[in-house]
Amino acid sequence: MKFSLTIIGFFVFLAVFADFVAPYPYDLQSRTTPYHPPTKIHLFKDGKLALPYVNMYVMEDPIFKSYREDTKTSCPVRLFITTPYGFKLFGVEKPCKMYLLGADKLGRDIFSRLAYGARVSMLVGLIGVAITFLVGSLVGGLSGYMGGKLDAFLMRLVEVLLAIPTFYLMLSLRSVFPLTMESFEVFLMVVFIISFLGWAGLARVVRGMVLSIREKEFVQSAKTYGAGTFRIIVKHILPNTYYYLVVSATLSFPGYILAESALSFLGLGIQEPQPSWGNMLSDARNINIISAYPWILSPGIAIFLVVMSFNLLGDELLRRRR
Repeated sequence: MKFSLTIIGFFVFLAVFADFVAPYPYDLQSRTTPYHPPTKIHLFKDGKLALPYVNMYVMEDPIFKSYREDTKTSCPVRLFITTPYGFKLFGVEKPCKMYLLGADKLGRDIFSRLAYGARVSMLVGLIGVAITFLVGSLVGGLSGYMGGKLDAFLMRLVEVLLAIPTFYLMLSLRSVFPLTMESFEVFLMVVFIISFLGWAGLARVVRGMVLSIREKEFVQSAKTYGAGTFRIIVKHILPNTYYYLVVSATLSFPGYILAESALSFLGLGIQEPQPSWGNMLSDARNINIISAYPWILSPGIAIFLVVMSFNLLGDELLRRRR
């Protein structure tokens, strides 16, 4: 669990403090350094231990985008440095540049875009989980507690949603919105689509739990004292599904990140220049580019680490529950 929480905490830190951690703005282009390789940070100079520094890189072949280090020009890596882009956690002064994870085809720093992309991807997951679990738990709780025709109607609706292939439904919903939407509008739209698709399965499971819980003595006592239906569901029944909801949320969170990444990867989600982990992977569709510049897969590694960490965390919580 410590490993999972460490990875999740790291990306949450990136998302919250992206403006401080990212050495460059996410949309800053450098046409002179396309596909710049990851900058090497050196700790030894002339065989002796030295403060961290980087060398300036010079492009040798503009066609194949190959670079070499110019050892004659070096710059120290400074912490808590004031740059033309604001106060940053770390950075270097001109003429050097520091690309921790390399640069993309437009010379934009991948690490900086990864940090800002974490803000988008993690926030989509967080809001999507919150909305989905609010709707799913209330619909499932109401269906299981009330029963009758309302239960039959809500469960048929759930079955219809579950019967539709999720990915194609997601694409269909996206096609309803114009492609010229602003980034913030696209963000809200992605959250809406993910939330719309996610609540049905949860509602069915919560309904099954509520069918059992509603027969407990404390629920019957609440009825005897005249508590209303909504109060009984919210105050007495749903809190008894709390542990399941927490575990399910940790296991569902990666699905929302992957859904947003899939939409953005296909060009239907977050639009350039606003970064998300999905649209940052759009260059990775060309195998020749991947083999020549493997660092462009960094967002894919970030997605893998976050998804794996949430799954491990959910499995550990489920194991402790048992």
